[in-house]
Amino acid sequence: MNELPQQLANGLALGALYGLIAIGYTMVYGIVQLINFAHGEIFMIGGFGALTTYIGLPSGISLFVAIPLMIIGGAIASVGVAVLAERFAYRPLRGAPRLAPLITAIGLSIVLQQLVWGWYPDAKKARSFPEFTGESFKILDNLIIQRADAFVLVLAPLCMLALGLFVSKSRNGRAMQATAQDPDTAKLMGINTDRIIVMAFAIGAAFAAIAAVVYGLDKGQIQFEMGFILGLKAFTAAVLGGIGNIYGAMVGGVVLGLAEALSIAYIEEIPGMQQLGGGAWANVWAFVLLIVVLLVRPQGLLGERVADRA
Repeated sequence: MNELPQQLANGLALGALYGLIAIGYTMVYGIVQLINFAHGEIFMIGGFGALTTYIGLPSGISLFVAIPLMIIGGAIASVGVAVLAERFAYRPLRGAPRLAPLITAIGLSIVLQQLVWGWYPDAKKARSFPEFTGESFKILDNLIIQRADAFVLVLAPLCMLALGLFVSKSRNGRAMQATAQDPDTAKLMGINTDRIIVMAFAIGAAFAAIAAVVYGLDKGQIQFEMGFILGLKAFTAAVLGGIGNIYGAMVGGVVLGLAEALSIAYIEEIPGMQQLGGGAWANVWAFVLLIVVLLVRPQGLLGERVADRA
């Protein structure tokens, strides 16, 4: 039990990372009912865009100065790819059966991963990423917060607050809600639904880029295949919280992160469960949690705020 505060902090930081990526899934699904399985690769491209930005900065630059520039560079890369994907891969299939854009998303995911693998310099192996230097924050005798974890624990709520205010208060945010509820009626009301859909893709991609910078700062490296498992976890978080609900995405991410951290720390301590604990089983218990929650509450923890459409 002495480790519990530390494990809770680890789980919250991991969950905040999942939540930032999950927002991209839930934003797009809430408006066009599309599961964008290429979103994990959008996250990965944001990481490589941030790394490229850092490499282009003057040597010896302070990391606190570099991070905002890296986020901007990563966001430009991820948003650019997401907007192009919407225009040329998803928009032509908007009236097609739902299986067609789903298969397209899976194919696009593979294409983007292989493009980075083949064309980005030295991407066939893990690329070093700048890390925070300096001591961690010691809050209690049994609670130490790494600088990267503190960064995401502060940044994720601020991003969520900004997005919530944008969706609820701004003109474009209200247009986004109208398009999610009924796109045909939204068109009759003068809303450019194509522009709103592009905006949803762009916002989700920008959040994924922020998450990629956080991931790189924490791990000290990025890989071309990192988007697959993290994208799958983020999709799980979106479903767990209630896909279509932006707050549910973050709640689902936090729940998933806590489940992983606690399962790694405690499952193997249970008599007879030694073989089912540790990091190797963290993914298994995360999906077990998803199945249990969906059996009890199929719409997710916070439900779905957008109307289902035929």
